[in-house]
Order: sequence, then C-alpha cells, then structure tokens
Amino acid sequence: MSFVIPESVKVWSQFFHPALMWLLLVISSYAFYLGMKSRKTRTATAEVRKELIKGKYNVKHYQVGSILLALMVIGSIGGMAVTYINNGKLFVGPHLIAGLGMTGLIAAAAALSPFMQKGQDWARYTHIALNIAMMGLFGWQAITGMEIVQRIISRM
Repeated sequence: MSFVIPESVKVWSQFFHPALMWLLLVISSYAFYLGMKSRKTRTATAEVRKELIKGKYNVKHYQVGSILLALMVIGSIGGMAVTYINNGKLFVGPHLIAGLGMTGLIAAAAALSPFMQKGQDWARYTHIALNIAMMGLFGWQAITGMEIVQRIISRM
C-alpha cells in the first residue's frame, strides 16, 4: 500500500521550514540577549547583581535555549524531509551542509550545560564561541534560504 501526499500539501509544506527558521533566528537572538544578561549577572558587583538576579536571566536563557535546541533539530529534519518528499532527493550544497553544521553546533553548545552549572569557565567560553558561530551561520542561512524560497515560488 502506497501513501500519496496531496499536491497542495506538498506545495505548502515547503514554506513551513523557512517560516520556522526565521522564527528561530529571532528566538536565537533573544537567547543570546538572555545569555549576555546572565553573564552580566554573574560578573556584576554585589549591588548590581542583586537587581539583575530578579530578572532570572539564567533560568530564562536555559529554558529558551532548550526550546531552541528542540525546534532547531525538528526544523532541520523537517526541512530535509519536505525536500526529499517533494524532489525525491536532497540537494547537497552549502545550505544543507551549513544547516547540519548549525544543528551540530547548537547541540554541542547545549551539551556543555552540566559543565557550566559546575562553574567550568572553559565550558562557558566554548558555549559562547559555538553559539556565536551558529548565529553567524544562521544569518547566512537566512539569506541562502530565501534564495531557495524564491526559486520555489518561481516554479509555482
């Protein structure tokens, strides 16, 4: 028995991945902001720290980062799945490779959480470096992704 996906679903499913990724780019920026506020809280003077602690930036950063990790992995897999369903193959090129790299970077950065919770500075610096690299790739992915969306629209 073969499962047939309606053509309208195949067409519109192509826009879920780019929409989700743009949302995740915004959420990534917010997570970066929360991370910087969390770092500022840790390094602030006692008086300033008292005020910053009220913002619970560390908790919010951890929670937003966890959601971001889950949605990035799901979005990456979903983008590849939709591409395969619609084309019968994946297009191995810079967009796919960089997207897989981003997924790996965010997973590695999140995996450092237990070490950071134990106060390991090497883990904090590595976490920051991995996420800055991921954000750089993410910006580039947004541009190349829109080029792909434009090609899809032009074929409609």
